[in-house]
Amino acid sequence: MNRRLRNRLAVTALWGATALTVALLVLIVAFVMQRGLPHVSWSFLTEAPRRSGAEGGIGTTIVSTLYVTACGVLLATPLGLGAAIYLAEYTADGVLARLVRSGTESLAGVPSIIFGLFGFAFFVTTLGLGWSILSGGLTLAAMILPTIIRTAEEALRAVPVPYRHAAQSLGASKWDAIRTVVLPAAAPGIATGVVLGIGRAISETAAVIFTAGVALDMPTSLFDSARTMSVHFYTLTMEGISDDMAYGTAAVLVVTILCINLTAYGLTHRLTRRFR
Repeated sequence: MNRRLRNRLAVTALWGATALTVALLVLIVAFVMQRGLPHVSWSFLTEAPRRSGAEGGIGTTIVSTLYVTACGVLLATPLGLGAAIYLAEYTADGVLARLVRSGTESLAGVPSIIFGLFGFAFFVTTLGLGWSILSGGLTLAAMILPTIIRTAEEALRAVPVPYRHAAQSLGASKWDAIRTVVLPAAAPGIATGVVLGIGRAISETAAVIFTAGVALDMPTSLFDSARTMSVHFYTLTMEGISDDMAYGTAAVLVVTILCINLTAYGLTHRLTRRFR
């Protein structure tokens, strides 16, 4: 078999794998949309659930999802970015750095149900926070922290070293060079990591159901129990309350995640063009 034929076979196999992946995505999205969109309306998006979710809408679950996700992302982002800056800029590739990276990678592979059990045992029970937005946000922060650290560190390391040297040669301190040169150049990668964390937090069920709870009332503080859209969809499906409401919730959840991904793509593209 000559080299040209091998290249064609390889390209064909790669295109086939890509087409299969896209086809599966389109099939799943189309199935959910076909079943769920007919039940989505303005009242469905704004009204509170009634009769355990069999009637009404998902207004309170949308608000709860925003609260829990925002809490988790706001807690994880500064910690993850700080850890990434320390690993990429202030430590050599020594034993400590390798241990931290190994621990981060191990933490990223922990199943979400384990995070949920840990959050229930530590935040809900030991710290006495109860089933609340704060407990769910802290658990989500621990879960998405490895993603933010790894993507931010890789983005920082991708910035050329001469950028740092040029800034320091003009009299900037190490931190000033990082703040004014490295971070803006690495912004697209950092933003991508944060958005990936947001997407995972919004779609998470196991880690939230044990920590944030399943209350359908509108939350008014961080210490109120809240039911996110993913937990609401799980409850409606597993308890057989209403398939129509479940598919409607799934459609809204899928559209939300798609919008977040498209926003992330556009933001990354704009930042890349700006700092290129």
